[in-house]
Amino acid sequence: MKVIFFGTTDFAVASLDQLIKDGVDIVGVVTTPDKPGGRGLKEMISSEIYKYASGKNLKIYQPKNLKSPIFLKKINKLNADLFIVVAFRMMPAILWEIPKLGTINLHGSLLPAYRGAAPINWAIINGEKVTGITIFFLDKKIDTGKIIHQKEVEISEEDNFGSLYDKLKHIGANELSKITVNLLNGPLEGIKQNENLVSHAPKLNKENTEIDFNKNAIQIVNLCRGLDPYPTAWFTFDGLKMKVFRCTESFEHVNNAQWESDYKTFLRMSCANGAVNLEDVQMEGKKRMLIKEFLNGYGQKLKKLQMNNLSDT
Repeated sequence: MKVIFFGTTDFAVASLDQLIKDGVDIVGVVTTPDKPGGRGLKEMISSEIYKYASGKNLKIYQPKNLKSPIFLKKINKLNADLFIVVAFRMMPAILWEIPKLGTINLHGSLLPAYRGAAPINWAIINGEKVTGITIFFLDKKIDTGKIIHQKEVEISEEDNFGSLYDKLKHIGANELSKITVNLLNGPLEGIKQNENLVSHAPKLNKENTEIDFNKNAIQIVNLCRGLDPYPTAWFTFDGLKMKVFRCTESFEHVNNAQWESDYKTFLRMSCANGAVNLEDVQMEGKKRMLIKEFLNGYGQKLKKLQMNNLSDT
């Protein structure tokens, strides 16, 4: 069985690597074109899939237009039986309808839950205890195709986006490779998704990553967990953007103020049902640091700021 693999990120690299280890015949790899990056955007940056595939001497295609007749002709010539898609862009039907066994996709949630661009982030942000991976057939609408296989994965209280991403990356790679090898025994039938169970995982942006201290403590804690280490939750503090990688629910309350601190060991922010203690932060223009490190350099400024606030009331 011949396979063409479509992917971009290191999440996709894990899957491609496992497929190769399990003897799947990868006849081509499709990824994004190199993009300008680095200081002054003077360096051309390749995707993680490109870097991996080039090291394995695989045929690599980097089309700007997935509907290009020239690109489609090249893909058809490879005579692949199956397309596999992991962490790639939306594909046109004229492309994913080509292989006789269809096109399958690995997604980082238990579909139809968390359809969209950021399923791993939103599962943590929304306080889920269980998530998983889904392997499904591509369809005309994003993340809506028939489900071939799913595997549940527990979300622990210690998990953040980074740790859960790594879990799902490796579990997904193993499950995807098993399904692909099973396809050697004949086509698989998918199960239609239940549209009554749909939830969404929209793209993350400046607005939905900002901390809203009108929410309760656990909601704020989960937002920070779900965005750590990137793109990171944030709020404006002392006129500057502060990123918060980790915070914890506080059993203390902030008295008549938005925040309080001893200027040495803790910085506590008021919220809807109490407060949260900031634990791991990065002030605009500074490096990431634990709160004690932050207060070691910023504590006296906070003390003056607090005194000014008190004198204004």
